[in-house]
Amino acid sequence: MRIDVVSIFPEYLAPLELSLIGKARQDGLLDLLVHDLRDFTTDRHRTVDDTPYGGGAGMVMKAEPWAQALAAVAEGYSGRAPGDGAKPVLIVPSPAGKRFTQAIAHELADEEQLVFACGRYEGIDERVLEWASEHFTVRPMSLGDYVLNGGEVAVLAMVEAIVRLLPGVVGNPESLVEESHSDGLLEYPVYTKPSSWRDREVPPVLLSGNHGKIAQWRRHQQFQRTAERRPDLLDGFDAGALPRADRTALADLGYDVVDGRLKRRADATED
Repeated sequence: MRIDVVSIFPEYLAPLELSLIGKARQDGLLDLLVHDLRDFTTDRHRTVDDTPYGGGAGMVMKAEPWAQALAAVAEGYSGRAPGDGAKPVLIVPSPAGKRFTQAIAHELADEEQLVFACGRYEGIDERVLEWASEHFTVRPMSLGDYVLNGGEVAVLAMVEAIVRLLPGVVGNPESLVEESHSDGLLEYPVYTKPSSWRDREVPPVLLSGNHGKIAQWRRHQQFQRTAERRPDLLDGFDAGALPRADRTALADLGYDVVDGRLKRRADATED
């Protein structure tokens, strides 16, 4: 996979040289380049922003430096001008974007090239996204319902979520299967040695050696944790193929199956 990141603070992306992402780069599993947007300006002050039309607080990032940077990134990777051949995916971190999820991370992990545009100030001139849609598949993305100072933090999070799904990046690929959100639920609690720590015991079932009971306990813990912390994930959850044991566990948590989907009972109470 090839990833390009454009930012006015390229040093902000230094953590991408560390840990599993850094190792993936060293092993040739990932080609990742960070570009300074100011290198694509034409004035001596290397200006990337200006006041907004219509008034208002803050500054807006100028269109031309972004167009020059994105065109150079696309041409530098493919050897062709933008618009000639398959479109790379342009991801624009924005609180006005679609929510980034584990499912989207899986989608993006299948792409050949991703380009991240790190906005700052009040954002990027909207015409950049309109122009870019002719040459890229543009996907504004949000980490959640809050605002950051710029796109760099979001890019760090999204790149890690995507790259760790590439074959060979995570040492044990089975660990990816049982993670939170991999099946629409939160992950079950985990424990390690010693079995007794500060008067707190590991759940006995995990010491039983009965793998069937352990799997059932973990599954039920997923439902319980999701119901407590993220009930929105269970509302409308596809329950058509759930086995009887799962339905029983969910019924105990206040959920019924209606037309193949989970629905919380009106009389269910919080624990």
